[in-house]
Amino acid sequence: MMYALIGWLYEVFLEVVVYQWGFSNRGVLFGPYLPVYGFGALAFILCFYKLIKDKPLKKKLLYIPIIFLGCMIVATALELVTSYICEYFTGSWPWQTYADYKYNFEARIALSPSIRFGIGGVIFLYILQPLFDKLLSKLSDKTRNIIFYLLLVILIIDIICSFFIF
Repeated sequence: MMYALIGWLYEVFLEVVVYQWGFSNRGVLFGPYLPVYGFGALAFILCFYKLIKDKPLKKKLLYIPIIFLGCMIVATALELVTSYICEYFTGSWPWQTYADYKYNFEARIALSPSIRFGIGGVIFLYILQPLFDKLLSKLSDKTRNIIFYLLLVILIIDIICSFFIF
């Protein structure tokens, strides 16, 4: 959920500050989070974090090109699959603006965002995830479980409201 929130903040930043389109909720849910970023973060952790976790800095730095390419490929594949899932359930997907990019596939994926996902994956795995590991290790198992179930309930309520009620 932390990365889903960070993804939402990133998307809103791009929309408001970089492109100056004005604010809109960038997700398909009501809450300030984009689950695709959360799933992407989980995929990065499962696929690549073990390559660099607890390694000396020199060894970590050698893996940057592999982490970059891996994250770029995994995130792009996840985005492509998610676009089909969103289209199936809602009739569209939120990032159809990819048609404006020179190198894109059906406005579902594009080279420029894929490169940004690779860069983001490196930042995430080298900076944010170790920080979050430290923060979460300070919490008791009971506190982590309470936070998990609370966030899960919020997410389930949001999904029900977003897709089945409103």
